[in-house]
Amino acid sequence: MSNRPPRRRPARPYRRPRKDPVRFLAFEALRAVDERDAYANLVLPPLLRKARAAGDFDDRDAALATELVYGTLRRQGTYDAVLAACVDRPLREVDPPVLDVLSLGAHQLLGTRIPTHAAVSASVELARVVLGDGRAKFVNAVLRKVAAHDLPGWLERVAPPYDEDPEEHLAVVHAHPRWVVSALWDALGGDRGEIEALLAADNERPRVTLAARPGRITPAELLERAGADRATAGEWSPYAVRLAEGGEPGAIDAVADGSAGVQDEGSQLVALALANAPLAGDGGDSRWLDACAGPGGKAALLAALAAGRGAALLAAERQPHRAGLVARALAGNPGPYQVVVADGTRPAWPAGSFDRVLVDVPCTGLGALRRRPEARWRRAPQDVEGFAPLQRGLLREALRAVRPGGVVGYATCSPHLAETRAVVQDVLKNPGAPAAEWLDARPLLPGVPGLGEGPDIQLWPHRHGTDAMYLALLRRTA
Repeated sequence: MSNRPPRRRPARPYRRPRKDPVRFLAFEALRAVDERDAYANLVLPPLLRKARAAGDFDDRDAALATELVYGTLRRQGTYDAVLAACVDRPLREVDPPVLDVLSLGAHQLLGTRIPTHAAVSASVELARVVLGDGRAKFVNAVLRKVAAHDLPGWLERVAPPYDEDPEEHLAVVHAHPRWVVSALWDALGGDRGEIEALLAADNERPRVTLAARPGRITPAELLERAGADRATAGEWSPYAVRLAEGGEPGAIDAVADGSAGVQDEGSQLVALALANAPLAGDGGDSRWLDACAGPGGKAALLAALAAGRGAALLAAERQPHRAGLVARALAGNPGPYQVVVADGTRPAWPAGSFDRVLVDVPCTGLGALRRRPEARWRRAPQDVEGFAPLQRGLLREALRAVRPGGVVGYATCSPHLAETRAVVQDVLKNPGAPAAEWLDARPLLPGVPGLGEGPDIQLWPHRHGTDAMYLALLRRTA
C-alpha cells in the first residue's frame, strides 16, 4: 500500500468578474435613488445618454436597463416580502447595496422572462463587481431560494388572504404601502374591482404624452413630426399626442424647439377646463395667473391658450430654479407673458387682479405613481398633514387674487381626499376666505367619462390612462 499523499486537484485560477454594462447601470440608478433620494425619471436618462455615448448601449440594452430600474422600484414592497422570507435576518440589517442587488435579481426572476439560470448568474456576477466575492456568495444563496417559486407562488406564501386582511393583501400583491392602498380605496368609494384595477395601473409603464402648444404647432403637425408610425393622437385632449412605447421625446424637433412639450394628458385637461370655465360680471378676460407654475407644463399650455384670446399670463413660482424651468418652457410663446419668482401664499400682486387663476398645489404625488414609482415608498401619512396648511393657504390667496366673477382652478396630482375635496370645503367654509361658488367642471371636458359625481372632477390611470389629477373650479362671488 502506497504511503504517498492523495493527489490534490489543481486550484482553479481566479476569474476576475465581468462587468455587465446593463445591470451595472441599473444598479447605479438604484443607488442614486436610495442614497440621494433622487427620482429615477431624472437619474436614468443621463446615465443612458452617457452609456450610449460610450458605445456600451444599443436600444435593446437601454430598454432592458429601463425595465430593470422601474420594475424593481415598482415592485419593491413585494420583492421585500419575498426576500424577507429568504434571508435569515431582518432586511433592515442587510446593507442597502446588497439589498439593491438582491432586488434587481428578484425582479429578473419574478418579473421578467429572463431564464432562471441567467438571472441568478448575472446577479451574482454583478455582486462580484460591486460588492466583492464574499457577499456575492450570500446573493447567490438568497436568489436560489427566490428561484424556488414563481411570483404567484410567492404571493400565496407572503400575502395574507384577502378575506383576513384585504388592505395588507392588496398592499403585498400590488406593491403599495398599506396606508396608500387605504387612501386610494377611500377615494374610489370602496369597490374592490376598482382598487385592484388602479393598483395594477400604477404598476404599468405609462406612455409619454406630448402637448402641441397652440399658435406654435397643430396636433396634426406634431403627429407628423413625431412620426405616424411612432405616435397616435391623444384620447381626451385635442392637443395631445401619445408616443409609442419607448418613444424618445428629445429626438423630436418640435419638442427641442419648444413648440411642443412633454405633458400628461390629465395635466392638459386641467388647463383646458380652467381656460374654458364661464366667467361672470364685466371684468373681461385678459389677465391669467398660474400661481404654482413650476416646472412649466401647464403654464406653457395656458400661456398659449391665453395668447389666442389676447390675454396675458403671469407665471409665478416660489423656487428660483423651478422658475427658470418655467421661463424655458414659455420661451417663444406668441403672446405676452411674464415669469416671476413669488410665493403664492404671500402674493406680489394686488387682490382682484386676475380673471383666471390656476393653483396646482404641492402634494404627496400619489396620482403620479406610474411615473415616479419610488415615491410610494418615500411618502408617509404624516406628509398629507404636512401639506395641508400650504394647500389651504394657496387656495385662499388664489381666491383673493381673482376678481369677482373670475374663476380659480384648484388642482393637485393626488386623489387623496384630504388633499382634494377636503381642502376646498375647508377653505369655502372659512369666514376669512373670499366667497365663492362651485362650478361643475365635468361639462368642460366633453367626451371624458367617469369623472365622478361632480362638481369637481377626478381623473384616474385605470379609467382614463392619465395621472390621477384632481380639479375643482370655483367662481368668486363677492
